Amino acid sequence: MPLDDPTPSASAHVLVRVWLPDRPGALGLVASRIGAVRGDIVGVDVLERGTDIAVDEFAVDLPGPDLVPTLVQEIEEVDGVAVEEVRLVGQFPDARLDALESAASLCDAATVEELHAALVAQTNREFLADWTALVNGSRVLARAGDEPPSPDVLDALVAGTSASTLVSGGVTGPDDLAVAAFPEHEAALLLGRAGHPLRRRERAQLLALVGIADRAWQLLGDYNVPRAHDRHASA
Repeated sequence: MPLDDPTPSASAHVLVRVWLPDRPGALGLVASRIGAVRGDIVGVDVLERGTDIAVDEFAVDLPGPDLVPTLVQEIEEVDGVAVEEVRLVGQFPDARLDALESAASLCDAATVEELHAALVAQTNREFLADWTALVNGSRVLARAGDEPPSPDVLDALVAGTSASTLVSGGVTGPDDLAVAAFPEHEAALLLGRAGHPLRRRERAQLLALVGIADRAWQLLGDYNVPRAHDRHASA
């Protein structure tokens, strides 16, 4: 459970990923344990739900980072509950707002190249990825973050994941890798994130974002003309 504390302030913004049994009352018991250490729950995000288990991420304000070990201990006192990961963050993410901002950035692109650059930059930020790469076969069209694997390795990852309908459909996949193919183009977006498993809701969100980018790519290819303020600037 890595702790990455970007702020030395007394209070602490904590993201806690919890595996809990999908049964009535389990969520309330976890919330009660968080309250026992003076934690204030400001948000709960359901990342994955199975037949009898759920993975939820709690956004918790604590009076101080020194209470994090006690918080984990209290949560795991609930029968059947396990803490997967704890992160100290500067501010809490907002999955819905992040998705809208990414979509707006894609729609603002004036060329296919701008679209590619915006897509990798936004997904790398939105998913807190180590690296993001947009590929066409063994050709990297755009990338962001750390250096991704070699083009040949990326091509092999796309081929391997596309062979499974569960992986390509965003249902499951490697903890440290998400891949989304473009329906109308021979391209795929890959992102890697070590130590912070990618969950089903995130994979579905990535597929939706790539679907928007795919349509924008198609429109830019057909109607890629300068915008009005660009024409005035060059006049």
